[in-house]
Amino acid sequence: MFYEQRMTVPDSPAELRAEYEDDLAAIVDNRGPAAVASETDLETETLEALSAGDSPELTLEEAAEIQSLAEGTPDSETIVTMALEHLLLGMSTAVLDVDAVESHLEIEMDAKEVHQKIEGRAPMSFAEFVHVQYVIADGAP
Repeated sequence: MFYEQRMTVPDSPAELRAEYEDDLAAIVDNRGPAAVASETDLETETLEALSAGDSPELTLEEAAEIQSLAEGTPDSETIVTMALEHLLLGMSTAVLDVDAVESHLEIEMDAKEVHQKIEGRAPMSFAEFVHVQYVIADGAP
């Protein structure tokens, strides 16, 4: 689950995202795209694309809405909070600041944006979350 603390990651951010999307797709497959759409703010087409193995554009909040439908998981707001807190904790563990995270990102995001997004003061896409999490977990001792 993407909101848990990561200490290891696969070989690339793309592989990490695929791992998470497989988890999300399993939830969609289990409940059905129409049912998930009725319980979230997502469009059925987006959920069908996820279920088909595509990588639709999702926000961190949208991914959390899907994840929250799995049995035994917290609500979506708690998932987002936990995910962001684990990024901050991971930065402490790996002794990384936002400048170090920025310098290792494979996407365009400056240190100020990284800081704002990790603190929840700016919206974060799921892709951005995965890239930031990858850098942090990859830098952990």
